[in-house]
Amino acid sequence: MEIPVSKRIVFEDNHLIVVNKLAGELVQGDFTGDEPLLEKVRSYIQKKYSKPGNVFTGLVHRLDRPTSGLVVFAKTSKALTRMNAIFEKRDVDKVYWCIVQGIPQKEEDKLTHFLVKDQKRNKSQYFFKAQGKAKKAVLSYKILKKLDHYSLLEIKLETGRHHQIRVQLSAIGHPIKGDLKYGFSRSNRDGSICLHAKKIIFVHPVSGDTLELNAPLPTGEDIWKHI
Repeated sequence: MEIPVSKRIVFEDNHLIVVNKLAGELVQGDFTGDEPLLEKVRSYIQKKYSKPGNVFTGLVHRLDRPTSGLVVFAKTSKALTRMNAIFEKRDVDKVYWCIVQGIPQKEEDKLTHFLVKDQKRNKSQYFFKAQGKAKKAVLSYKILKKLDHYSLLEIKLETGRHHQIRVQLSAIGHPIKGDLKYGFSRSNRDGSICLHAKKIIFVHPVSGDTLELNAPLPTGEDIWKHI
């Protein structure tokens, strides 16, 4: 049974609501017709505060469907405008945890590739050198824990490219567990990939306070219990 939004709220005030997205959950509606997190959050606000009619719920950023973790929504247009500016200026720190195949040779490293998105296949291709329309992608990782056949990595992004973490880790021979699209051998039982938006840090758009928010780890895939 799906955990309701009310049980997954990491932060809420009059301006923002931050929710721990489930793996496999859509953030925004698409061709599948599945109910997206955006609509679930809107329904939660309507019900909790007994608001009639349409409730303003602004989506600040997205996560891939098989990814879990923190997603920020704005409850007012003012908050959305200000949060959009914060994200556009990259005045936000996002930290991801992921479980990858094997153990990288370096305990920590910075990866730089050049990515091209294939719209038809919804997939990105990597290159080691700049070319054509390829966009520079930079991330840093460090190993947090070594398991028998996997590693837990902490990822910090310097750029925000399509499927960036997934394709860059695959490029160095360590695809994310369950990520068939980028080279892992089999899917996870729950359809997830082991990529979790663990932490986000930003300055609140109205109060000016620094928020550091953390999402509990997912429970759908057994390997997370060993972390």
